[in-house]
Amino acid sequence: MPSIGSRALFPDLDARVYLNHASISPPSRPVREAVVALLDRYGHVGTAAFPEAAAQRDHLRASLGTLMGCEAEDIALTGSTTRGIIDLSVCLHWEPGDRIVCFRGEFPANTTPWLRAAAATGAEVVWVDQDGLPDEAVVDAVRAVCEEGDVRMVACSLVQFATGRVMPVADLAALAHAHGAYIAVDAIQGLGVVPVDVRALDVDFLLGGGHKWLMGLEGVGFAYVHPRALDVLEPRTAGWLSHEDPLAFLLEGPGHLDPLAPIRHEAGFLEAHSGNALGCAALDASVAILLELGVPAIHAHVTAWLDAAEDGLVERGFTSLRDRASSSGTLSVLPPDGDAIRWNHALNEAGISVSAPDGRLRLSPHWPNALDEVDVLLATVDGLR
Repeated sequence: MPSIGSRALFPDLDARVYLNHASISPPSRPVREAVVALLDRYGHVGTAAFPEAAAQRDHLRASLGTLMGCEAEDIALTGSTTRGIIDLSVCLHWEPGDRIVCFRGEFPANTTPWLRAAAATGAEVVWVDQDGLPDEAVVDAVRAVCEEGDVRMVACSLVQFATGRVMPVADLAALAHAHGAYIAVDAIQGLGVVPVDVRALDVDFLLGGGHKWLMGLEGVGFAYVHPRALDVLEPRTAGWLSHEDPLAFLLEGPGHLDPLAPIRHEAGFLEAHSGNALGCAALDASVAILLELGVPAIHAHVTAWLDAAEDGLVERGFTSLRDRASSSGTLSVLPPDGDAIRWNHALNEAGISVSAPDGRLRLSPHWPNALDEVDVLLATVDGLR
């Protein structure tokens, strides 16, 4: 059984302290068992395992809906966060002069697709600062761009990858809608550790991947599409599974093979081809653990862990980039000597798994991290000093 603060489901994890869930989470025992179980079924019965895998994907959509506060039919399973954003950018209709708001400092998964869409259609990407600015200043900057006109999309992360900053998504959504624009949120650095309710946030699109805070595997993700936003999507990335009743010609006899069959009017049209069955099995198992533990309880635990680590590191001369009033699962710090890369290597060699994106030392614990691991971290830092 999973238990917050226990590594019992990770019996062969090498790191003394694993603080890299913002990069890739190690798969828990239930996740690994789910993959092996489905693989074994395919090994035993071949194609007869497909209905079981399809039912598992249905269950995964429902579980993700519970996690995010939406219906299963609002969710499409994708290959990754990036794949979902690429498909979204391609399926939106752009006119020359349309404007897309992006933030400096974003992970490229949430900028490159918009830049390519703009280059292909004559739209324009407008850059707005966010790093180090209060929420009010960020919203005001976006408001100024919107008031200039022609904004079609605001693209932002739920949590910034390099700093752990939680973006004012609800305010940005309200602002975008007030100016006739849509909002797309990259949620990969938040969902699973930060409570999320897509209807309360009132976002149009929310996309993510399975291998970070959701604690699944690489190669599977999701795209949430608000029902009101379906009409603005043109199915340019549609494939054979995008049609209504796409399996009928395989299962129900002759007369059902129709290349002109309508495209489904739901988020699932983005599931254009055969998906990653093993990745979905893994994610279904990991999301089940998150739902059992409860994201609010996970968030409270991780916040307490980060509070203690932040206090100890600041006492040792590190500069914290974290906002305690709006905590995610990430603590990014600047070392006293300013060399985050050196500290990253030294800590990893000492068995403390961390990372250093964009020159910031990043610590990202999750529910398996015990609070007494903070003492191990600080003792290791003292030794390296």
